[in-house]
Amino acid sequence: MSSIRNELYQLHASVCKGLADPKRLLILNALRDGERSVTDLVDDLDIPQANVSQHLAVLRDRGLVTGRRDGQWVYYSLTSTKIVEAMDLLREVMNEQLGSATSLS
Repeated sequence: MSSIRNELYQLHASVCKGLADPKRLLILNALRDGERSVTDLVDDLDIPQANVSQHLAVLRDRGLVTGRRDGQWVYYSLTSTKIVEAMDLLREVMNEQLGSATSLS
């Protein structure tokens, strides 16, 4: 396998690992409409601050979110709107699978 192709698959796997936690998916969904502070995310998602910060670090390391400092606050946003488009597409696939499973019963 070529090194560029291998790097692409490694990057793909890294992004998927970033999406592989329900709380990270909640955070990404909360960032759908724009940047939010950690405090906003804690309040809206009812997840402890330390936990939100840990998940944001993973999402940042995977290149899915970016942070912008404004004084003592850090505001997070998606690096691309295509992230939520991909999440929405996966949700559609899951809904189709649920529909198929329901019709087989």
